[in-house]
Amino acid sequence: MSRVGDEHGPLVDLGNERPQVPAQARNMSPIVPRASISGRALVAVVAIMTFLASITTGTVFLISASAAEWQSEVASEITVQVRPQGGRDLERDVTAAAEAMRAQPGIVQVKSFSKDESAKLLEPWLGSGLSIEQLPVPRVVVARVQPGTTLDLAGLRKAVTQVAPSASVDDHRAWIERMRSMTGATVFAGIGILALVIVATIISVSFATRGAMAANRPIVEVLHFVGAGDRYIANHFLRHFLRLGLEGGVIGGGAAMLGFGFSESIASWFSGTPVGDQFAALLGTFSLPPSGYLALAVQAVAIAAITAWASRRTLFATLDDID
Repeated sequence: MSRVGDEHGPLVDLGNERPQVPAQARNMSPIVPRASISGRALVAVVAIMTFLASITTGTVFLISASAAEWQSEVASEITVQVRPQGGRDLERDVTAAAEAMRAQPGIVQVKSFSKDESAKLLEPWLGSGLSIEQLPVPRVVVARVQPGTTLDLAGLRKAVTQVAPSASVDDHRAWIERMRSMTGATVFAGIGILALVIVATIISVSFATRGAMAANRPIVEVLHFVGAGDRYIANHFLRHFLRLGLEGGVIGGGAAMLGFGFSESIASWFSGTPVGDQFAALLGTFSLPPSGYLALAVQAVAIAAITAWASRRTLFATLDDID
């Protein structure tokens, strides 16, 4: 204990003036401050990037599931259009085409649209109350194919055109190919967005790591002076940035999961309404399968791992510069 004084004043105990910090607390003090400004900013950046990546992945899941449902629905149907032809009875040709389709193996259900039903199909384009008596509107016959059945399409066309020469058979193959192309383009765009998010995350983490190293350069130099190796110093920074990455990933991924769950609830509230039916026809029920939520969770952890990996590479490069 030391005392300092002079001839004009009392002695002052400097030992009691100094703050007393336990040795264990001093050893547990982190090299990188946990609540630094750069740390909070990095958490926000990682959270935003994870949220954007999760929204992209979830949307790709929804579109892929809806497209697969559309393809399954369309592929299970065969449509026949019977056009009016001079000198022939349209009603008789429609009935004959339906009977020819029922006779084909693999056809489990055949439905002929009446004149009134055909008019309702045209209402979205031509309006209601339209008389189609004077219009050459074709009549539609829809057949449902048994799942797993390989239909003889050439034989079906021949049988239908024999009894109804003006009929045409459509197996929707061109429509299915367009839907597959659309789904593939959507998945490709989603992968591209995820790649951009990962690149932006790596760049942000690299700048944040360099900033943290620059702010703590005196500490790093002291640690080098007392014999600490680069790996020991890097491990402290690595744990710091891994924790920040996990925190940001949990916030961003959790917000995206809550968003998809909330959208599913909203879709169920509007179910049965015209708006709800239109959205359901376009994107399904907004319901992510359990595998979708699992993918979002894995993606959040992966972004945290990318954060740690990017910081590690920057750490060793910066330590080499300090050396």
